[in-house]
Amino acid sequence: MAADIRKSGIDVLGDLSWGEHFCLFYETKEDLLDTVVPYFKTGFDSNEFCVWAVSAPLTEAEARTALRQAVRVLDHDLADRSIEIVSGHEWYLKGDNVDPKKITAGWHEKLNRALVAGYEGLRVSGNAFWLGTEYWQDFYDYEEELDESVAGQPMIVLCTYPLAESRPSDILDVGRAHRRALARRKGVWEIMRFAEAGAGTRSLTRRELEVLTWVARGKSAWEIGVILGISKRTVDEHTQTAKRKLGAANRAEAVAIAVRERTIAP
Repeated sequence: MAADIRKSGIDVLGDLSWGEHFCLFYETKEDLLDTVVPYFKTGFDSNEFCVWAVSAPLTEAEARTALRQAVRVLDHDLADRSIEIVSGHEWYLKGDNVDPKKITAGWHEKLNRALVAGYEGLRVSGNAFWLGTEYWQDFYDYEEELDESVAGQPMIVLCTYPLAESRPSDILDVGRAHRRALARRKGVWEIMRFAEAGAGTRSLTRRELEVLTWVARGKSAWEIGVILGISKRTVDEHTQTAKRKLGAANRAEAVAIAVRERTIAP
């Protein structure tokens, strides 16, 4: 595998590791471009396959123009798909449906193709258009699914969110679904910090927390599956993953750790 340490192209961050999933809250279109363009130029210079899922306030044409100014041979690279610009709506939405697993699988398919083609890995950015829409919960689930799936993979993912459209609760939710959170306001950087329950529990997904909560209430895997509308096998998989993340030997110990760290109610 290529070296784990990669340049981010973002001065305030410095170097990153493969498997990084972080977010940016931006105030203006210029703040967005001033972040994402250097991020992709660095990926291009590092032999990484780059994919930008563009949505408002940018158009695909504006994104293409901004990258062309930063990477002189961009026309050639767009032609041979070294840098790919796609519509965010078309990439994330299939009709009116959001399927977090399918979106994540799509990124991994692009990663596999990039590796076969000889690239070091995949560098991605997508701009959120779902704040304040009926899709919010689905995309929050997607962010959690993506965070878990990129771990240990030769991928770096930057998700960008407009500050003007983000409620305080949105900022908290988004920040906690990412490993790092930045803000850029009128050219000024801020590193955002969010309170976390504990080193072991912060990476648990919403579904894993739900399963542990019902385990704590004495429900069997079959009963939890009925309550949540998922299969017993899926419940068992979530339980096993939660146990591994918490370093627990069994279900009871996983619940005890989660209760101790106040991630779930006793």
